[in-house]
Amino acid sequence: MDFSSKLLENAVYEMSQLPGIGKRTALRLVLHLLKQSDQRTENLATSLLDLKAKVRFCSNCHNISDTELCEICANPKRDASLVCVVEDIRDVMAIENTGQFRGMYHVLGGKISPMEGIGPQELTISSLISKVKKGEIKELIFALSSTMEGDTTNFYIYKQIEKEGISTSTIARGIAVGDELEYADEVTLGRSIINRIPFEGSLKSN
Repeated sequence: MDFSSKLLENAVYEMSQLPGIGKRTALRLVLHLLKQSDQRTENLATSLLDLKAKVRFCSNCHNISDTELCEICANPKRDASLVCVVEDIRDVMAIENTGQFRGMYHVLGGKISPMEGIGPQELTISSLISKVKKGEIKELIFALSSTMEGDTTNFYIYKQIEKEGISTSTIARGIAVGDELEYADEVTLGRSIINRIPFEGSLKSN
């Protein structure tokens, strides 16, 4: 791809580093930005800089937040004894959109994947286990994607807390095997939360 401007080429290159953005799409986006007013472009740049500089992670659940505690953890109407374990913020958003869950979350930040060099120590599993051992949690809901990595992560956490005497469940398999949670429709995902099954039962069925 030949560029008449080095500035344009640099902007397209940086835009194409975003996931799912090829060079042609990056070029279209950059040319679109060139047509916008200076104020609109400055607003976009400022919002991205603020996001990078000021965003933080909730000290309780590791969700993305503007404050020390995210809005969910700070809400006294949420059930703190019921915790849904998810991979990342996109899964929190997907479940919240169903309107069917009133408990808390714990965001792991990924899944155990030896092939990618991701072990338990790279995730927030230790803080989850610490919360369980404090005795405030009555049930953990495993809501990771139904992939080999997701099942491995579920099983690892289960073995770490097996003797703590809390209930463990997993979302019902209305979610197709291999599917990512964020792509499930809201009705299916909502039903899978409501109709969750004991985690021990899911082990026997695999």
